[in-house]
Amino acid sequence: MPSPTWSLPRVAIVTGGGAGIGAAVSLRLAADGAAVAVLDLDGDSAARTAAAIEGAGGTAISVECDVADLTSIEAGVATTVDKLGHPTILINNAGISPFERFLEISRESFDRVMAVNLRGTFEFCQLVIPHMIEQGWGRIVNVSSSSAQTGNFGHTHYSASKAAVIGLTKSLAREFGRKGITVNAIAPSFIETPSLHRAADGGHLGGGIEEHIPTTPVRRVGQPEDIAAACAFLCRDDADYFTGQLLGVNGGRVIV
Repeated sequence: MPSPTWSLPRVAIVTGGGAGIGAAVSLRLAADGAAVAVLDLDGDSAARTAAAIEGAGGTAISVECDVADLTSIEAGVATTVDKLGHPTILINNAGISPFERFLEISRESFDRVMAVNLRGTFEFCQLVIPHMIEQGWGRIVNVSSSSAQTGNFGHTHYSASKAAVIGLTKSLAREFGRKGITVNAIAPSFIETPSLHRAADGGHLGGGIEEHIPTTPVRRVGQPEDIAAACAFLCRDDADYFTGQLLGVNGGRVIV
């Protein structure tokens, strides 16, 4: 019988795959049977995630990659093709989320946020989609944020970049659906990651993480595995009628 996930072997690229959400997504896709290229600016963390996948019997490589640098992106995709084959799954997860008051945001800071969160996603899509077209099948999941839906104090540039990711997602879905490629976005909120703890330590969550649990309908902090489960669904063969969508994985904190 065919795999319940994919009828053919699949190769996945996960950016920011060394830790947090990216690591959970990498491990989940590998457990479902994909060969995974774990890309991260931190090469050591990428290597640890790839080693964990291989230790569990999966197939993975690690690639040090700066998503804000086109040459680095090109090298990452080329390494994936050389070592694993044509990528047909792309998870654009890498991102940065600095907190800065609007009137204090410099052009350099704004440009850096856009380069990592938006331009890197755009350029990965440009480089990987031709491989998907050649294979007649593809799954792209772009990680946005609930801040793109609601805005967030001190997060103007971040929220704007993640809102742009949603527009990019919807446009790509309309253009490439006829090629067998689906493109969706996930908007996480209140997920237990190093970024959430940095926000708490910086005083950006009021009284801290625990203060927000009672105001979350499901009464818990989200886990990276919650995002990984959503990614896994969107990447399945039988999710092929699901495209151009924004899936909020937020425990009910944002309902739109």
